[in-house]
Amino acid sequence: MPTVCRFYDDYADGNRVILSLDIEGGPVSDASLVSNNCDAWYIGAVASNLVPLRKHSETTVAGPSIKDASAGAGGGATVGTAARLITMLVVPGIGPVVGVGWLAAILGGMAAGGVTGGLLSALTNAGINEEGAHVLVEGVRRGGTLVAARAAQEDVPRIEPLMNCRAVNLEERSEIYRKAGWLAFDPKAPPYTADQVRCERALHGR
Repeated sequence: MPTVCRFYDDYADGNRVILSLDIEGGPVSDASLVSNNCDAWYIGAVASNLVPLRKHSETTVAGPSIKDASAGAGGGATVGTAARLITMLVVPGIGPVVGVGWLAAILGGMAAGGVTGGLLSALTNAGINEEGAHVLVEGVRRGGTLVAARAAQEDVPRIEPLMNCRAVNLEERSEIYRKAGWLAFDPKAPPYTADQVRCERALHGR
């Protein structure tokens, strides 16, 4: 099944896309989200509603209350993602992330099994071209949110317009990164600090 990926500067935009896909685009299990959590916005937004379910090695899987609508850096974990298990992970080169769906499950399996490669490997293995995958992962590293949906080929024209809503133009974002000296995502590079993530979000009008 083809995988369609889009990148969003604002978690709330990615969350709304997840909800739209649930309603109009396809099965819940085929939509996935990974969002930067280096500044612990998720903990701040829903800590009082977290209910630990289980642990995989150092990976904690938890679910927020579906009623939570408090505003974190990206708008809080609301209905779109609250219907799923929310996975909290540390991804090489990115740092802490919040994830839901099949992509988060793959990352959790990598972490539990000590497998290297992280998000970049997960995306390329899902069929995303390497150049685009580097930009997507770097975007998450800098504070953004990735949504990935798997769909039958005939359904792609139906779900792409849903995912395009408020999505970042990857060619333009890649050009911005490259003008600043960026070449490719480096999993060995230190993750962005909370302050760096906040600056990056402010740079793109978040």
